[in-house]
Amino acid sequence: MKISYKGDYALKAVLSLALKYWEDKNGVLSIKDITASGDMPIKFLEQILLALKRGGFVKSRRGINGGFCLARPPKEITVGEVIRFIEGPIEPISCIENEHYKGCKDFSCCIFRNVWKEVKNAISVVIDTLTFEELVLRYKDKQLGIGYGIDYMI
Repeated sequence: MKISYKGDYALKAVLSLALKYWEDKNGVLSIKDITASGDMPIKFLEQILLALKRGGFVKSRRGINGGFCLARPPKEITVGEVIRFIEGPIEPISCIENEHYKGCKDFSCCIFRNVWKEVKNAISVVIDTLTFEELVLRYKDKQLGIGYGIDYMI
C-alpha cells in the first residue's frame, strides 16, 4: 500500500478539522487555515475537500465565517475509512481483492498470496481501529512533550 499526496493531504485535512472540533464542536476552518496547518496546495486541497464532502466526512459552510467542519465526531471516523475512500483498496497486490482472480497462473498454489493477505490484515488492524479522536489525543500529548512510546507509532 502506498499513500499518494492526495491521501496524505486528505488525512491531514481531516486531522486539522478534528483538532478544531476538539476546541469547538461547531468549529469551522477556512481552506487557508487548513492549508497552513499541513503545507498543502490550496487548489489541490479544494478538490480533496469536495471529495471528502461527497464521502460524508466533512461539511461546508458558506458565508463570512464559512469553511469546512467534520460531518461526524472524530471518534466516529477512522484512518482506514478515509484512506479507502481516497485511495481505494489497501491490498498490496491485486489477487488479494478477488477470490476468483484470473490474472495469475499460480493463483491456486501461490505461497505469497497468504503473505500478502497477512500484510493486508496487519495494515487493516492499525488503520481501522485508529480514529481521528485518538490522533487528536496523540497530537496533544506530543505538544505537551508527553512520552511518545511504541503504542503511538503509526
